[in-house]
Amino acid sequence: MEAVVDIGFKIPEKGSLDLLSLGAVVHRLDPGIIPFRKASNLAVHVSGGEFNVAANLADAFGQTTGIATAMVSYPVGDLIAERVRAMGVKPFYKKFAHDGVHGPNMATVYSDQGLGVRAPVVFYNRSNEAAALLKPGDFDWKAIFDSGVRWFHSGGIFSSLSETTSALVIEAMQAARAAGVITSFDLNYREKLWKPQGGMARAHQVLGEIVDNVDVLIGNEEDLQKGLGFAGPDAEKLDKASGSKLDTGAFLSMMEHVVKRFPKTKVVATTLRHVHTTNHHSWSAVAWVNGEAVFAPTTELNVLDRVGGGDGFASGFIYGLLNGETPQQAVNLGWAHGALMTTFPGDTTMATVDQVVAFASGGSARIQR
Repeated sequence: MEAVVDIGFKIPEKGSLDLLSLGAVVHRLDPGIIPFRKASNLAVHVSGGEFNVAANLADAFGQTTGIATAMVSYPVGDLIAERVRAMGVKPFYKKFAHDGVHGPNMATVYSDQGLGVRAPVVFYNRSNEAAALLKPGDFDWKAIFDSGVRWFHSGGIFSSLSETTSALVIEAMQAARAAGVITSFDLNYREKLWKPQGGMARAHQVLGEIVDNVDVLIGNEEDLQKGLGFAGPDAEKLDKASGSKLDTGAFLSMMEHVVKRFPKTKVVATTLRHVHTTNHHSWSAVAWVNGEAVFAPTTELNVLDRVGGGDGFASGFIYGLLNGETPQQAVNLGWAHGALMTTFPGDTTMATVDQVVAFASGGSARIQR
């Protein structure tokens, strides 16, 4: 019998929802390998960092999940709502009417996959985005959490959309902790998104207040430095010195400072990716779990679509922790699912739990008959 590993917190054993996410749900228009400016046909992918985690956990891992988000009553909203249902995620919508001209809107992300030496392209239209209008008081957190939620998740992109969205995340995090719900947060620092709110200084203030309520933090050393204001080694210089972006030294060297400032945070995890070309990445992951470093294997990826790999890691990692796996097994599940995510078009999973477990256990790409 394996010894029980102390991860620093106790996850509720049962609940009506295994995980609830709070965030914006968007739609991504992508022509595949065709450069966007030459596109004539576009695939529509429904996405959102927080939604992706809930969708992946429901569809691939069989967990019961929900998403608290904004929804606009117009055809784009109808399309997005249909995909939310298709992924098996329970919606908690704050609904908005569309005026037929100006919105509010469901945000649009535009992208192409790139190929070889040509990098992927991603750009946004978040003008008059409904999710940015969400504010404290829009959701009855007490009723939601009292109904039984095991884990609550949100992220830095949603927090950056407006002053009210960051306040809403803080409200939700505090309500979750008061109800005994485990909390996680993906820093996902994006300089362009924070600039209208006051830039890096504002991010440090807001994200710090959020992370003060977080059990599990997802983010690399750059997120920790730029998003939370931690001093640390120059990651780019370390990468050049080591010749690889898979070096864990910068990340692990910051953990003592992270837990000193945020004593409630017991787990910090991140993916490690060295991009050789658009379609060839070296891939790994590392986690700091209640004082112990845990390392994933390293593998070489033939990448179809890199968008969603980080959320794929987070969902596999959370699945492992929710289901009592050891930290090593949880990291491996996240690493494996993130790797598989890069083989699918779109932002949400097409993998099965059996595929994830097989790859995490050292499986190969031999045909399954």
